Amino acid sequence: MADRPVIMPGGRALYVQRYEVTVAAWNVCHAEGRCALEVRSRPGVDPAVTPATGLSYVDVSEYVDWITSTGGHAFRLPTASEWSHMARSVLPDTPDPIFTDPALRWASGYLTEGLAPRGLERQRSFSVSPEGIADLDGSVWEWTQDCYAGASVDLAVARCPAFLVGGEHVAAMFYLVRDPARGGCAVGTPPAHLGMRLVSDDPL
Repeated sequence: MADRPVIMPGGRALYVQRYEVTVAAWNVCHAEGRCALEVRSRPGVDPAVTPATGLSYVDVSEYVDWITSTGGHAFRLPTASEWSHMARSVLPDTPDPIFTDPALRWASGYLTEGLAPRGLERQRSFSVSPEGIADLDGSVWEWTQDCYAGASVDLAVARCPAFLVGGEHVAAMFYLVRDPARGGCAVGTPPAHLGMRLVSDDPL
């Protein structure tokens, strides 16, 4: 876990993994038959320090269930507001539009979007927050537990078609998507990679 908890508005402490779940950690779940997906790292890349990516919401839910059952500690995904709060110190400022004419807004977006890195890098390749949380501003966008159901505000989570992911901006992603290039980002630059980071409401 990170060096110290994130203090949420109101004073509640949130305990956050220092790094995203790695390929090696993920594949322990797969080897034990609890995660259906096997994640492969590129040749020459150390799976112990490489984030597990290509994960759908269904996949990450399997991992959360497994790690909670094996470790005896309740882990979960962060909410979108928790994710935004813990990343507030490292997220890039939104660039000012270059073109203010509404007719040219597309051009402004074309030139200012996509400023975040896209390549998959090893742990600690990006910024570290004051609490010691690494790579929140990296190329892996992280699933949250928050449902994005559009107008269906009362839709049960079990029937939710999409969930929010945190990264360069908050995006809505269809729950079965593993490759974000093929499945729906509501607005802005699509995520480069989909991964996960665990949080807990209690200290380890």
